[in-house]
Amino acid sequence: MSGTTISTPLDGGFGGRVDQVVDRAIEDGRIVGAMILVARRGEILYSRAAGLADRETNKPMTADAIFRLSSVTKPVVATAALTLVEANVIRLDDPISKYIPEFRPKLADGSEPVITLRQLLTHTAGLSYGFRQPADGPYHRAGVSDGLDQPGLSMAENLDRIASVPLSYEPGTGWGYSVAMDVLGEVMARATGVSLPELVDRLVVQPLGMHDASFAVRDRSRLVTPYADGPGKAVAMGSYHRVPFADGFIAFSPARVFDPASFASGGTGMNGTASDVLKLLEALRSGGSPVIRPETAAAMTRDAIPGIETTMPGWGWGLGFGVLRDPLAASTPQTAGTWRWGGVYGHSWFVDPALDLTVVVLTNTAIAGMMGVFPDALRDAIYGRQV
Repeated sequence: MSGTTISTPLDGGFGGRVDQVVDRAIEDGRIVGAMILVARRGEILYSRAAGLADRETNKPMTADAIFRLSSVTKPVVATAALTLVEANVIRLDDPISKYIPEFRPKLADGSEPVITLRQLLTHTAGLSYGFRQPADGPYHRAGVSDGLDQPGLSMAENLDRIASVPLSYEPGTGWGYSVAMDVLGEVMARATGVSLPELVDRLVVQPLGMHDASFAVRDRSRLVTPYADGPGKAVAMGSYHRVPFADGFIAFSPARVFDPASFASGGTGMNGTASDVLKLLEALRSGGSPVIRPETAAAMTRDAIPGIETTMPGWGWGLGFGVLRDPLAASTPQTAGTWRWGGVYGHSWFVDPALDLTVVVLTNTAIAGMMGVFPDALRDAIYGRQV
């Protein structure tokens, strides 16, 4: 650890350190705009709208800016699913086939395993994401949508495409980040006879006062313009945009959100503000009220897959997001038990329950806002770690 100094988390200088990280990223052109909230015990200690919501018109970022949330959708939908579990509408160990009988993906040997709702929530179902595969991988060949592209694609068609690809592993024996939350969203809709957007609004959004959180865009004038990593500075996304990722790419169609025929993606489909996200995370951190019971919130926020390794060193998975097992292995100053995730449109968030700390960072720049230098430096600035 030589060359690393640790200050007290949230000491008097943390705001200045955060400002330096944000200013540098914007000046370098890696991030176009961001909205950042840091709260402790529910009190907002830092709030900043930085940079631009639209670079071409020089429109400044605002505190009430609306972002395409991408995978920040997952904890919202997971919370809604758990309210249905509490009401005995669905059960975590129910098989998917109980609700979607035509969805029967098989293993490579042709056998048809049982996949449970718990395995969907924990990403242990054997499913995948196209962006986690090479550019010529099986999901790409089958035309599977990750929920970010292909405007107008129906849920029925995407489920058919997913099921046409062999599972990556026997459900329950491995971990793979995947389209599982899209499948779970369809389970929820079929179990209740209510659309996923209406369910989420009724069960989570309205009770928590998440006023702009929706599968539609409540106010287009506040929706930020999306940008993508460029060879130098970030570049504006086109109607269809590929961002290189690992051995493949992430495909974006920003206008998807405006097409009502697009399937409601339980993994990536929502829009909202930083304040909306903070309201959900704070509710979960403080015990789940008024949406889920304390014991449900506790189960949601602890490691649900002991003995199974994720693709992220030091991290396990709860019922909707990552849970920190080993800070040293993860190279993070966060406390064991921290839970976090992000979104490929450029977002990151985490909750460190030992410090009663909640951090929400939404940007309009994919994927630099989600992973890499910017979110890591921001985290370290909050904790006072300087390398």
